[in-house]
Amino acid sequence: MTPRTRADIPTAKRIVVKVGSSSISGENASQIAPLVDALAAAYERGAEVVLVSSGAIATAIPFLELDGRPNDLATQQAAAAVGQNVLMWRYQTSLDRYGILAGQVLLTAGDLEHPTPRSNAQRAMDRLLALRILPIVNENDTVATHEIRFGDNDRLAALVAELIGAELLVLLSDVDALYTKPPHLEGAERIEHVPFGDALTGVEIGSTGRAGVGTGGAETKVSAARIAAESGAAVLITATSLVAEALSGAEVGTWFEPASERHTATGHSRLA
Repeated sequence: MTPRTRADIPTAKRIVVKVGSSSISGENASQIAPLVDALAAAYERGAEVVLVSSGAIATAIPFLELDGRPNDLATQQAAAAVGQNVLMWRYQTSLDRYGILAGQVLLTAGDLEHPTPRSNAQRAMDRLLALRILPIVNENDTVATHEIRFGDNDRLAALVAELIGAELLVLLSDVDALYTKPPHLEGAERIEHVPFGDALTGVEIGSTGRAGVGTGGAETKVSAARIAAESGAAVLITATSLVAEALSGAEVGTWFEPASERHTATGHSRLA
């Protein structure tokens, strides 16, 4: 049953949680353990949980002795190959504390744009969840190109939520909620609730996150929230540090009200 308020979150049966690069790489790699604690709590109450995790390239930066996020595609692809391995090891090591097994799912935009690979991805995800595996999803940066990409993992998370019929999407970042203007500016006010279809008129949506590491920001999160809400999933935007409170139904973050009816799109129009 799709939660209609934050208090309903503990009743959600299928949940997608997205975490950004800046929240789980570099000096913030220590946030993986409390993130896993929160995911495991939802898992142990019977929910089917999917984690969409950025961070492969950012995780590889110190191992490859790079000064920052690489700009050229070949180095990005190489860094993704190294970082994805390390990132999955970190997640699985933390999940081992709860006896939960992770499954790696790497997707490209083309996988969700075309019917056959889309159907294959949906079937695989459903089977992983039925087997009580916790899928960890990321864009397949090793083979992705500049021309064919999701653009950011907020969008990927929304499309995954739509693909598997998730009831709840939680978008995590460095900021605790959506604000009427960038939160460092004077007069910025937290937006607690966004009714379905609200255009957010008058809201100044700017970029957030640790510069040079992540690719998403407030604008991408709002866009992703609308995609998921239109498919019938409730959406909560909040900080990674508040994930336990978020999944327990506390009054944190910004709540996007879902459409009254669920639907599953073919995928092509979402990726255009």
